[in-house]
Amino acid sequence: MNVIFVETFTGTELLQMVSQDVAGILAAAQGESVTFPLGHFKYEFHNLDFYEEDGEIRQELVIYVKKI
Repeated sequence: MNVIFVETFTGTELLQMVSQDVAGILAAAQGESVTFPLGHFKYEFHNLDFYEEDGEIRQELVIYVKKI
C-alpha cells in the first residue's frame, strides 16, 4: 500500500513509500517523533484514502504530521 507523510500546516509531502506493514508504520509514526531530512515531526492524524487508477480501486494511507 502507498504510505504518504504530509506536513499538516503547509500540505508539503515529506515522503511517499510503499509498504506491506502499514500497521507497523502507523504505530511508529504515532511515537514520540518522526525525523525527515526537513526536521522532526509529530503525528497528528491519518486518513485511509481510496482512488481509482487504470480501472482498479487502490488505497493509500496518508499520515499527517506537524513540525516540532
